[in-house]
Amino acid sequence: MKRRMLVFDMDGVLVDPTLTFRRALIETVRQFCGREMSQADIVRIKNRGGYNDDSDIAMHAIQEAGVEADEREVREFGRDLYWGRAGEGYIRDERWLVNSGTLERLAADHRLGIFTGRGMRSTQHTLRRFCPQIGFDPIITHEQVENRKPAPDGLLRIAAAVPGAEIVFIGDNVDDCRAALGAKVRFIGIAAPGTPQHEETRRLFERLGAETVLDSVNDVEDVLQ
Repeated sequence: MKRRMLVFDMDGVLVDPTLTFRRALIETVRQFCGREMSQADIVRIKNRGGYNDDSDIAMHAIQEAGVEADEREVREFGRDLYWGRAGEGYIRDERWLVNSGTLERLAADHRLGIFTGRGMRSTQHTLRRFCPQIGFDPIITHEQVENRKPAPDGLLRIAAAVPGAEIVFIGDNVDDCRAALGAKVRFIGIAAPGTPQHEETRRLFERLGAETVLDSVNDVEDVLQ
């Protein structure tokens, strides 16, 4: 049995969310209150912690603008932008961040899993599109946990599924790091150069006690060796 379990967050680690979830978030806020948000604004809010769900960021921005909005309507508007009516929404613009062969090499010596704030439908759609040959197991989304990140529920559930395995969680935001700390597992942070607030994110990871902070998920191999 493989004794080390690599658990990946998705957005910001395996997939670039800039043109998908974050684009939908920006459009949603504009629709409900007219406020113009930037990608950097989104990361700044995420770095406060407690905003792992983009709909929560949208509601926060709308309320800050002094506008009352129905949370269900906000979520549905963003979801419709992301999916479109027949898969022609922003999801078609997803960009995969993992180099060819990286996951295959990691899977040869490690068990691979997913812990993401996405729903299962979106998670499975993306994995089937970009890496259908990789068997992530388990896959834990927000639908499988009582408390979302930064709560450690998802990582604790994974730990229970692989008793005795050493778990390494790879994430890109403060809530990922805090979830790892809460579950008492190793954490590797991703803070890609060129992304908004990446130096601030790097410093936050280091302050919180991340084992290391990398520019890309493609650097994980070297660290593990």
